[in-house]
Amino acid sequence: MKELHLISFNYPYPPSYGGIIDVFYKIKALSDLGIKIHLHCFVDQIPHKIDPEVKAITENLFFYQKRKNPLLYFSGTPFAAAIRDSKALLKNLEKNKAPILFEGLQTTHIIRFLKENNQKLYLRLHNNEAEYYKGLSGSEKNLFKKIIYTIESLKYTGYQKKLLKKFEAVFCLSEKEYHEVESYSKNAHLIHIFHGNPSVKQLDKKGSYFLFHGDLTTADNKRALNETIELFKTLPQYKLVVASDRASEDIKSKISAVENISLTPIETTENLYRLLEAAHANILISYQNSGTKVKLFNTLYNSRFVIINGNITDDPVLTNLCLYGTDMRQIRQHIITSAEKDYHETEKRKNILETSHSDKAKAEEIIKLIFKN
Repeated sequence: MKELHLISFNYPYPPSYGGIIDVFYKIKALSDLGIKIHLHCFVDQIPHKIDPEVKAITENLFFYQKRKNPLLYFSGTPFAAAIRDSKALLKNLEKNKAPILFEGLQTTHIIRFLKENNQKLYLRLHNNEAEYYKGLSGSEKNLFKKIIYTIESLKYTGYQKKLLKKFEAVFCLSEKEYHEVESYSKNAHLIHIFHGNPSVKQLDKKGSYFLFHGDLTTADNKRALNETIELFKTLPQYKLVVASDRASEDIKSKISAVENISLTPIETTENLYRLLEAAHANILISYQNSGTKVKLFNTLYNSRFVIINGNITDDPVLTNLCLYGTDMRQIRQHIITSAEKDYHETEKRKNILETSHSDKAKAEEIIKLIFKN
């Protein structure tokens, strides 16, 4: 019987944003292939119940409350890693000597206590965290947050270099991170995002609106939305729907001030799919170069045209399935031209995505690397 400890930076349900989507559908794909998953989750508050969707794909489930100590900002360890520390986790790992898969560098603070444990360690690298926080700092308007993100970036620069060599393998999301890790520690493997989409949807030729969706508490998404709002102010003939469950009052007032833009909640995965299926084109913009964004897969599998800038993916195969703009002027032109086009890309996407980006194929690759003996 093949067993695996998986340490998640958060409870992976519902799978409603980037990293957690990858975690949940990775667990599901591994479980479907017979791997027994002992899932360990760091959370703000321990939930009162376990969702049946998670219970069905895990052997055991353990929760650990994140530490709430602001003094940890002054630690030499990155704050996101320092708050995810637990003696109970160490005891639970010692009870079963299965390999350990860490989801993101922020879950790796306990590694210093595992030296004599003889368990094989693996890392899912969700981001080059030093670059990620540097990008957040660049997008952030609040001076205090900008300083915090800059310090966190500097901490991660040393932290990730020190740790990467300790893993049997590092599973990277993007070409960029694969080459960075491989040049440094020679243990990199490129395993693209787990996204949960079994097949490309067959859709009508036309949708009803342009769609922007995402978590509007992050600096990168807020900046991208502000740019998109300014764009649609100059395109009053086209309707933009902004879908998010986390919009500030400031964002709400900006949206309500523009007649052709509306805000709608996402709430459930099913509702997100309905929004995607009704959209004629999707606007995906980022100012952080951190590999392929998971929402790109959701739009390519479940919607029509996808308009992106250069930071949404570094995979040329995926870029070729999208309308690519190097700047907002080109993005604007793609909005205008796609509005007049019928959508006929389903078969092309099926041939590419269902062959090279299926969750099952990625899970088989991870199993081969972890359980090679």
